[in-house]
Amino acid sequence: MADFDPVTKAVVPAAGLGTRFLPATKATPKEMLPIVDKPAIQYVVEEAVSAGLLDLLMVTGKNKRSIEDHFDRAVELEEVLEAKGDDERLSQVREPADLATLHYVRQGEPRGLGHAVLCAKQHVGDSPFACLLGDDLIDPRDELLKRMIDVRNTYGGSVIALMEVPRDHVSLYGCAAIEATAEDDVVRVTDLVEKPPAEEAPSNWAVIGRYVIDPAVFEVLENTPPGRGGEIQLTDALRTLAGRGGADGGPVHGVLFRGRRYDTGNKLDYLRTVVQFAADRSDLAPEFLPWLKEFLASR
Repeated sequence: MADFDPVTKAVVPAAGLGTRFLPATKATPKEMLPIVDKPAIQYVVEEAVSAGLLDLLMVTGKNKRSIEDHFDRAVELEEVLEAKGDDERLSQVREPADLATLHYVRQGEPRGLGHAVLCAKQHVGDSPFACLLGDDLIDPRDELLKRMIDVRNTYGGSVIALMEVPRDHVSLYGCAAIEATAEDDVVRVTDLVEKPPAEEAPSNWAVIGRYVIDPAVFEVLENTPPGRGGEIQLTDALRTLAGRGGADGGPVHGVLFRGRRYDTGNKLDYLRTVVQFAADRSDLAPEFLPWLKEFLASR
């Protein structure tokens, strides 16, 4: 195995306006919408921690203060629960603050994912880092991020997560042109296109919200003009790195993910995710599933 710098930090962009969930997100960050009884952003942080990344930077924006509050101590609430002897809820309240060391920086204006990642430059420095998007939840039984870090440790450069989607869905994603490697689940990325029309997509392997990125991306992002939607696209910067050699921050590899992914980026997928999580809960499923079957039978 080559001697590449270890991945120890994670960046979690959480500055989006959440317009697809208005009016719920008018005053509540989209990342704080609950998946049953835990905000989506906590699942993302738990995933990073499970992969051994205990230094996390959240890139936030206006009206995102509740994210910081969630991962902070709530002394008065803890005192009330402690006085009641409610140890179970006390543990649940304390858990987010004990997960990792969290730092915060604000993205002053919504200029795209690439710009949000660029906001992490000072904190990350010259180290490779993971980037986790809050819209995508990966089942903890599928250790995608750990696998991606292993691939980075083998090949260097950057690593993206790819998932096969129906051809008529590729316009919703960044898509990759790929070449096989000696490993069944690892490919070399030769090109990336952000949200192409189906007939122009290089493949139906779509980029999902997990990345392990070489720090050379910052120099590229600083010189990347606004792309699709007038925003600075991370996909465009990774496309540049895909054409480089190891001495210049390349290459880019992809991990072909065939596991369980839950999308919370739109209302319908969010509802599906909540139902799936509830169905997997041993404390909820025995009552929830029979009710759900009865409800569906009555429709």
